[in-house]
Amino acid sequence: MGIVNTTPDSFSDGGALYRNGALDLEQAFAHARRLCEEGAAILDIGGESTRPGAAPVSLQQEQDRVLPLVERIAAELDVIISVDTSSAAVIRDAATLGAGLINDVRALGRDGALEAAAATGLPVCLMHMQGQPDTMQAEPLYADVVAEVRDFLTGRIAACVGAGIDRQRLLLDPGFGFGKTVAHNLQLLDRLPELALEGLPLLVGLSRKSLIGKVLARDAQGGPPQGGPPQGGPPQGGLPRDRLAASLALAVLAVERGAAIVRAHDVAATVDALAMCAAMREWGRH
Repeated sequence: MGIVNTTPDSFSDGGALYRNGALDLEQAFAHARRLCEEGAAILDIGGESTRPGAAPVSLQQEQDRVLPLVERIAAELDVIISVDTSSAAVIRDAATLGAGLINDVRALGRDGALEAAAATGLPVCLMHMQGQPDTMQAEPLYADVVAEVRDFLTGRIAACVGAGIDRQRLLLDPGFGFGKTVAHNLQLLDRLPELALEGLPLLVGLSRKSLIGKVLARDAQGGPPQGGPPQGGPPQGGLPRDRLAASLALAVLAVERGAAIVRAHDVAATVDALAMCAAMREWGRH
């Protein structure tokens, strides 16, 4: 799953697709096309930053950032479009324009989101988050992070089924970095198989996360991420850097523990790393 952030303030590449303070649709589409060429099977388009400390955006802002790009990609690229949204209106509109997956960090918890998702008939990814983006990293606290994430996802599965969403259309995301400390994140990754509830596929997003900077004790400021900004993009000083190798390691570890989908900024490198995982799995069957 390749990431297309249409926000000016996402933690890793926010603003990379902006010109003169506004989203450049042509640049955003070129970035989406490049991710497909690098091997992305899914494109995840988000118009509201959910980085720690992020403020909410208006519905109109989110619609303006997301919907034109969904429509353009659906018309021109052969790829599954995932819409990273918690808004009922964006869920409905994106489905009409050709989206194929709803990816909600709030697990359809906002007003109307559950009903809107059910009406679309689309698959849904349910993610766990403790708190809200603006406060979630203040003091994350769990008695047993794996048990609490599992219980939350179990409850959301039941809510979805109760709303008429087929259980087999659900995916689960533990929410790495969303209201979790380094220890919480590592424990979730270590015990990832315990979160594959009812055999549902797991989606994992660890790419360029602050977990990496903290574990490696590196400054997260001062330069562009490895791989650079999209072609023609603005300077990305102050964004996470030097996290590619660790992101690849985490992707491999997640797949070895059962992850079915890996959400990544650096698609080409991640595709290569996971191709080697697939080769080893195939070799092991012989």
